[in-house]
Amino acid sequence: MSAPRPGSPAAGRHPSVEHARLASSAGDNAPWRLWGPYLAGRQWGTVREDYSAEGDAWTSFPFEQAHARAYRWGEDGLGGISDRYGFLNFSVALWNRRDPVLKERLFGLTNGEGNHGEDVKEYWWALDGTPTHSWMRWMYRYPQAEFPYQQLREENARRSRADREYELGDTGVLDGNRFFDVTVTYAKASPEDVCIVVQATNHGPEAAPLDLLPQIWFRNTWAWGWDPRQGTMSQLLPPTLSVGGIEAVESEHAHLGHYYLSAEGSPEVLFCENETNRVGLFGAGRNRTRYTKDGINQRVVFGSRSSVNPARTGTKAAFWYRFDEVAPGETVRVRLRLSHVAPTAATFGPGFDEVLAAREAEADEFYDHVIHPRVGGEDRHIARRAYAGLLWTKQLYRYDVRQWLDGDPAGDPAPEQRRARGGRNTTWRHLSLADVISMPDEWEYPWFAAWDLAFHAIPLAHVDPEFAKEQLVLMCREWSMHPNGQLPAYEWAFGDVNPPVHAWAAWHVYRIDGYRDQEFLIRVFTKLLLNFSWWVNRKDSDGSNVFEGGFLGMDNIGLFDRSAPLPPGYRLEQSDATSWMAFYCQQMFKIALELSRHDRAWEDAATKFLEHFLSIAEAMNEFGSQNKSLWHEEDGFFYDVLVHPDGRAEPMRVPSMVGLLPILGATEVPAWIGDECPDLTRRMRWLQHRRPDLTGPLLSRSGPEGRRMLLSLIDPERLQRILTRMFDTDQFLSPYGIRSLSAAVKETVTTEVGGRSSSIEYEPGESRTPLFGGNSNWRGPVWFPVNVLLADKLRTYGRFFGDSLTIEIPTGSGQRRTLTEAADLIDNGLVSLFQPVGGRRPADGDRIEAGDDPLWREHPTFSEYFDGDTGEGLGATHQTGWTALVAHLLNPRLPPGPPEGR
Repeated sequence: MSAPRPGSPAAGRHPSVEHARLASSAGDNAPWRLWGPYLAGRQWGTVREDYSAEGDAWTSFPFEQAHARAYRWGEDGLGGISDRYGFLNFSVALWNRRDPVLKERLFGLTNGEGNHGEDVKEYWWALDGTPTHSWMRWMYRYPQAEFPYQQLREENARRSRADREYELGDTGVLDGNRFFDVTVTYAKASPEDVCIVVQATNHGPEAAPLDLLPQIWFRNTWAWGWDPRQGTMSQLLPPTLSVGGIEAVESEHAHLGHYYLSAEGSPEVLFCENETNRVGLFGAGRNRTRYTKDGINQRVVFGSRSSVNPARTGTKAAFWYRFDEVAPGETVRVRLRLSHVAPTAATFGPGFDEVLAAREAEADEFYDHVIHPRVGGEDRHIARRAYAGLLWTKQLYRYDVRQWLDGDPAGDPAPEQRRARGGRNTTWRHLSLADVISMPDEWEYPWFAAWDLAFHAIPLAHVDPEFAKEQLVLMCREWSMHPNGQLPAYEWAFGDVNPPVHAWAAWHVYRIDGYRDQEFLIRVFTKLLLNFSWWVNRKDSDGSNVFEGGFLGMDNIGLFDRSAPLPPGYRLEQSDATSWMAFYCQQMFKIALELSRHDRAWEDAATKFLEHFLSIAEAMNEFGSQNKSLWHEEDGFFYDVLVHPDGRAEPMRVPSMVGLLPILGATEVPAWIGDECPDLTRRMRWLQHRRPDLTGPLLSRSGPEGRRMLLSLIDPERLQRILTRMFDTDQFLSPYGIRSLSAAVKETVTTEVGGRSSSIEYEPGESRTPLFGGNSNWRGPVWFPVNVLLADKLRTYGRFFGDSLTIEIPTGSGQRRTLTEAADLIDNGLVSLFQPVGGRRPADGDRIEAGDDPLWREHPTFSEYFDGDTGEGLGATHQTGWTALVAHLLNPRLPPGPPEGR
């Protein structure tokens, strides 16, 4: 590992310069965190921008309107940045002199247009980044031919769900590498002094024109009647601008103060207002301003001089660089600087490039410490790209549900239908967020999802533990969590139910951060007490300790939509919901035990969660509701159980991930409780003596290392029967992890509920059903997060049983493996998705990234989920949210428990 440079602030106390910055940047308002990649990848088509009566976000604000219509809650752009509050934004616009519109934002198909749901149709990559955003690099691949918007729409509309998606690379516009790679690099000289380089390389065989338009603009906060602060921009002119070879725009805002964006060279400076062109879009009689949001687009693409303000003022500005012929292999480069300081001769002097060189070197130094030195070559590249994508999908999320439901005093009125009983998010009026949040994907999922966020926190904790902790706490704050204790799921329906993984994530973040921040554990734990109570009171309808949870993040894994109401009198008792709650109990038990080492008062909470777990385990393993167990003895598997109005209980005999999740109910009971938790120990002994029927899940064994104890939702015999199916290559085991549905379900399984017929069959790739839009499929593909959880818990079992419990892997092979080795097999399968075999990554599948061209092969893509047979990446293509867990898997294992002797 490289050492800090002598004399650097990192020398001695911190392992790197970037670590020193992090140490001085706790909290989201720290100076080094003021500027970052917080500008959204997509704002159009989101629920918060939907002011329609129908509630169809995609058609309410389509892509075609985005260049000319002001957003209400945020902004978007290509590889852009903004301040922490989203007032001032910077990004790059492009024009190849053929497109009908400036390339200012990423294009994709809406839910109804794609043959597999939402689907972005662009190529871009987060290349690098540090957690304080002192260094960032992003690249976009821009065709030199006219962008085939209509062709992409028409061909995908023609294709059925049984067909592959039609991508930009399939249209032919990129053939012969006829594209520009446009790279945007940011390096902070100080927290509010950002050096910016935009460069474009022509990879095609012929010279091609390119216009680069770095843009700066204010988010429109003034048109809606809530915030009258309207910033102003103007061109800096002599004598105020006292140096040659520079153009500059001065921005002034009541909250941010003065900023100057300086641009090297002599670009033309264009101004307009960030205001909707109501005349052009909606046929209105007049606009609020003559120079609307699309003014720069009209000037560049159509030559309309009257669309930009000749007075050189406005709320949106661009520097227009024109390159008539960029030769093959040539790179054009422009430099800009965003700062509180007006430009001088030193703005683009030697110090500019010195800042870039220093920050890049510091990023290398930082990752030399974050990524273990034994991780080398391609694996190191994968991990660093995963971290880069994770950091680049930190975006500002603004949404006040009360304002959205009621409408704005001076803006678009809210239709009455929006506030009607049962309308979208009407019971979440308290939710009001204006926070930087880790998004699942900057285009397909430009909003937070509660369980995604918990998984994001794990790899985030390796690079920025304070931010990871803040994210978990944020979901539990009063302006996020419902007053009844429910965590918000996602903006399409905050009241949907995501799996309760926050306690597990909090514990892992605590471990990664060095077992030192008990205050964080207390903050999360006390709020999760409310969430746990919500689960018990709302999702255990008859008090049987067998739970119903809805779709639980697994979309179409069931025979029918598990979030939709069942016919009157029916109830679905869920194997996964009950397993999640057992898992939740154990994680809360573990946290309470850790806190009790510092304050004995927490011991009572540990006792409570221990006993609640034992009650759930009894219900799940014995009788459940109507004396019908979730365990199916003949099949050796757990299933959901459908309870009919007449009391009949019917197991849904579909072998899916819901039957594997009981494996999650395993956690070690530390040996030190005998000395440090006397009340809990006495209670455990009382239960063992008086209620032995309850304490079966408490396993104990002696070994060379002493006595070990394990809480297990399932006994060793059932565990082995489940694992026999899980590691069968004809069922769940794929080369790249565990499938979400057994591949043995080759023929359609059908059931009838209240006269409605529903069916399911194994689908290794894209979904062929319209449930949840079709872009998420839990009927066969490999999903990263549940695989990571399963491996984590197999490793827990492995530590307890050691060599005393082995299983065949693969089933029927005769090769016996420990459960720790089984966990490694899953993790290694997940990692292998990104490791080239014969020069190709399995995750690249048959897409353009799988070609022999190094321009494509050097860029791994982090997909939402993966084909259960081939490993090809599917769904969202920039899901360096939970798929960034690959970086966590590539790093060394952490110790299983806290340091002894405290």
